[in-house]
Amino acid sequence: MTEKKGKAVLAYSGGLDTSVAVMWLSEQGYDVITMTADVGQKDVDLQAAKAKALHSGAVKAYIFDLKRTFVENYVWPSLKSNGMYQGTYPLVSALSRPLIAKTLVDIANKEGAVAVAHGCTGKGQDQVRIEVCATALNPKIKVLAPVRDWHFTREAEMEYAAKHGIPVKATAGSPYSIDENLWGRSIECGVLENPWNEPPEDAYEMTSNPIEGPDQPEFVEISFEGGVPVALNGERLHGVDLIKKLNAIAGRHGVGRVDMIEDRLVGFKSREVYEAPGAVTLLTAHRAMETLTLDKQVLRSKRQLEVRFSELAYEGYWFSPLCDAVGAFVNETQKYVNGTVKLRLHKGQAVVRGMKAGKSIYRHDLATYSEGDAFDHSAAVGFINIWGLPVRTWTATYPRQDAAEIPIEA
Repeated sequence: MTEKKGKAVLAYSGGLDTSVAVMWLSEQGYDVITMTADVGQKDVDLQAAKAKALHSGAVKAYIFDLKRTFVENYVWPSLKSNGMYQGTYPLVSALSRPLIAKTLVDIANKEGAVAVAHGCTGKGQDQVRIEVCATALNPKIKVLAPVRDWHFTREAEMEYAAKHGIPVKATAGSPYSIDENLWGRSIECGVLENPWNEPPEDAYEMTSNPIEGPDQPEFVEISFEGGVPVALNGERLHGVDLIKKLNAIAGRHGVGRVDMIEDRLVGFKSREVYEAPGAVTLLTAHRAMETLTLDKQVLRSKRQLEVRFSELAYEGYWFSPLCDAVGAFVNETQKYVNGTVKLRLHKGQAVVRGMKAGKSIYRHDLATYSEGDAFDHSAAVGFINIWGLPVRTWTATYPRQDAAEIPIEA
């Protein structure tokens, strides 16, 4: 008889990895409690997931609709920080992992569980994110990783599932590994592992092929208050509904497809394919609105911290003192990010076509070259003299010996 080891709370999606993990953990002596979260993934059925978890061997199954929490506590802070890992990836999966880890720990504390568990492999960064976030919140909690420690291939997992009568969606003929939430969708495995291969159209679900998209562009207006989108085309919407609508509109025009070679936290490069139509559109609009409403020096410092924030979120340091400090700086800047951005969606691109703000650092009377110009042109002479003083002083002391760029003849 297997020795009882106590309760373990498993992050349960109902997919291949976590479905077999329930049974495997049970066989190891754990009373498995599952946690299924709706963070905006397509066609999620929380009740069906609960039933499947119990059928697979769980002693208890929690289900949560966390879309609103996900948007307000994770997506919007990332948007305020213009979160884009390596300037390209809008942190789709990385943003849901801290929420999942926190929910696991909350349940473990309530149930008196000795461990939390996840279905990540030993090559992905999600294992790092969940484990680092979970132990940051409860340093004493044990973290189990059945799929990683089991050393099963996806094919072996499918055989195990079939043997135990566990229904799974993945098949050998469609080996994509999908992770999805309201902010976007990641696609891995199969033919995508060869960077030379163009991603097949069957890999995409949220976006249309840009080449086959509408011939006529579509314009959208996104309004921000405190750096947060609050209205789409003049209609005030809660974040969840706004992102859903924008995903549909921008996705129809093929906006938000990302195909990149990504430097994974665990030390190797990986070919990653994402689609995030709403995220890419909102990030484009938010970044533009900041140029209209934030001071030059604030923008310069913020752009540097945005890179650091994206790395922290990607690397699993969401619940870290540095991430808290960066977030405090970002929140201070966002008090001024209020206004509306107009974008043109067409053939895979979201392009800013206009912006306005009630209070703007941009002033027409200073920028115009026409009548009404309020700029003091006479001040330019003294400004240039002072501005150039350091380099003139240096050159007078150490004359430059640069060769002429082109032959000069008399």
